[in-house]
Amino acid sequence: MEMDPVLAALNQTVLISGPGPFLVPGSMGKDGLCHCVVHLANDLIPLKKLEQLQSTAQELMDKYDQELLRVSAGEAPIYNLLCLQLERPQELVTWLMAKGGLSESVTHILGISFPQVANASLILKLLADSDQHDLCALRQEVDSLKDQLRECEREKEEVASGHSGPPLPPGSCDHGGLQKVSRPFVVQLNWRGFAHKAGTWGRDSAPSPDSSLYWVAPMTTDSRYFDYYQMYKSYDDLVLMKNYEKRSFGYGDGSGNTVYKNFMYFNYYGTRDIAKLNLSSNTLVLRRPLPSATYNNRFSYVGVPWKDLDFAGDEKGLWVLYATEESKGNLLVSRLNTSTLEVEKTWQTNQYKPAMSGAFMACGVLYALRPRSTHQEEIFYAFDTNTGRERHLSILLDKMLETLHGINYSPLDHKLYVYNDGYLINYDLGFQMLKHKPSKLPAEKFSWFPIAPKSVKPNKTSSP
Repeated sequence: MEMDPVLAALNQTVLISGPGPFLVPGSMGKDGLCHCVVHLANDLIPLKKLEQLQSTAQELMDKYDQELLRVSAGEAPIYNLLCLQLERPQELVTWLMAKGGLSESVTHILGISFPQVANASLILKLLADSDQHDLCALRQEVDSLKDQLRECEREKEEVASGHSGPPLPPGSCDHGGLQKVSRPFVVQLNWRGFAHKAGTWGRDSAPSPDSSLYWVAPMTTDSRYFDYYQMYKSYDDLVLMKNYEKRSFGYGDGSGNTVYKNFMYFNYYGTRDIAKLNLSSNTLVLRRPLPSATYNNRFSYVGVPWKDLDFAGDEKGLWVLYATEESKGNLLVSRLNTSTLEVEKTWQTNQYKPAMSGAFMACGVLYALRPRSTHQEEIFYAFDTNTGRERHLSILLDKMLETLHGINYSPLDHKLYVYNDGYLINYDLGFQMLKHKPSKLPAEKFSWFPIAPKSVKPNKTSSP
């Protein structure tokens, strides 16, 4: 059996320089070599224990390498167990060095082995302290990526099953209602600065592909008075802040403004009046009171003051959302005649307006929002004026800052334009795609719950 080279070197060294009366007189052999007998004392040079130390150290290094591989593969570390196993070799090396009487080569090997074992023990302790935290963080990141992957797979399945599809044409209502809302896209801070947290913005909400107008109307710093607005000929002009027209007029109240067919509609300051502003000439062309509507912050949205009259435009026309004393604060939806500003028809919902944070219209359907947290809203309610039916939803909408002020829907690109505490943001709206022609699909397929909406008869026009 071949002897380990290190042990052979140790034995040779002991024969030459070992202390004590170990050498016994020998004799000359026929081969001309001198033969002698040497007795080695185990208590002076514990070679078996040294061999055991080497074997244990090699075994621990193998386990160390295996453990590193297991950690890289995501397995649980066992560093504490390895540290306990290293304590015995450390004690053995310390005892050997303290005993003394060892040869120079043995002392040299032990001197090298001791710091290596000590360093290995220190490394294992450091890994034991830090690896558990790093591994947990890594697993959380992996779980997050898995959730994102599942969401992508779900959206892919929806597209494959026909629940989602290609973008709707401008002004199209060939869908089964709102299904989802994208993440917010931040365009920029409003042109008057961060102090102007209230305001509104958007596109011309009439479904005309010829219109490329964008408008921004920040309110005064008290979040009430509407006195300036800017118009841009295109989205690029808006982003680059060029080719714009800045206008002032000084008689708007609240952030319920909307633009429909190149006219801006808003609540005339301090009254229940609807005001119609010609954007081409910046002149007030018509003013008419909204019958029985409350004003002066009587039934505004939660967290959004002075928004008693909330105007909206969509594929079906021009609308105003408001409340009256007779409705006890519940939201009313009225379709307006754009030429005369008279109310054509009104629907009363069973939703208390001050409990909402905002609302918008799309294809004649009212969608109401309420706050969930400082960074999330919920589209929780829908009322279809086409059928007189309502339903409850739970479509979450993320927001950058706490309050959504102006909310305007555009039928041109099916986006929601939101003024979020001074920032201009927008959302892509996803609608339930139809597998059949809308005329052949009954309304019940959309899970609309029938109610008995009150038919509200408009009062005669009167001064505020």
